[in-house]
Amino acid sequence: MAMNKKSMRIVVIIQARMRSTRLPGKVMLPVLGKPMLELMVERLRRVKQIDAVVVATTTDKSCDVIESLASRLGVGCYRGSEEDVLDRVLQASRAAKADLIVETTGDCPVIDPETIDRVIDTFLASDVDYCSNVLERTYPRGMDVQVFPLAVLEQVATLTQDPADHEHVSRYIYQHPERFRLLNVSSGLLLEAAQLRLTVDTPEDFQLISKVYEHLYPAKQDFNLADILALCARRPDLSMLNQHIQQKIV
Repeated sequence: MAMNKKSMRIVVIIQARMRSTRLPGKVMLPVLGKPMLELMVERLRRVKQIDAVVVATTTDKSCDVIESLASRLGVGCYRGSEEDVLDRVLQASRAAKADLIVETTGDCPVIDPETIDRVIDTFLASDVDYCSNVLERTYPRGMDVQVFPLAVLEQVATLTQDPADHEHVSRYIYQHPERFRLLNVSSGLLLEAAQLRLTVDTPEDFQLISKVYEHLYPAKQDFNLADILALCARRPDLSMLNQHIQQKIV
């Protein structure tokens, strides 16, 4: 990109809504007495490289509680289209004066700050338009982070009107490597660890995440991916809770 990467304003955008299909209201479900989204915000605030955290939610009245939570936590909140998530993230990023977008979703309450910093650092050190850890899946689901400049998303908004592209913000970028320079960050983890499911889409997923927090959070609020992997190695019964769940296909 033409702009000076050193001066970029880096903003984490969390896509979050209440009307998720498989587990409605999941982002507000309590874990150890705190909404899942609050625990995710706590983790994102530990990312060294970021300048702001913004929740991109919908204008639906059900999402009033998300806006209230963001206000209480002192993070940004933008409300936009439920269906056109690309436009919602684009407008949230503009409102936050972001130069670089760090895209996350509210169903990743154990997302790892160190992993996010690694993807941001890799982007900043490389001559690319998009950097993520999802092009080749070597991290557990729930550690997903995608980094790209606002200028790239503005370009995408003019290039496609496909509803699928507007529902899945980064889809057009990574499906057009002939237009955009892409880079993937690999974890180096064993396949068994990479296949762990640490996202929340179903009641079984939520049960596992609750157990992870119950085991780790009281003694170490800033537990990381290594701590989660060590716990699951000690307690293989935990990852069995949701290993049968099929990920929705984009």
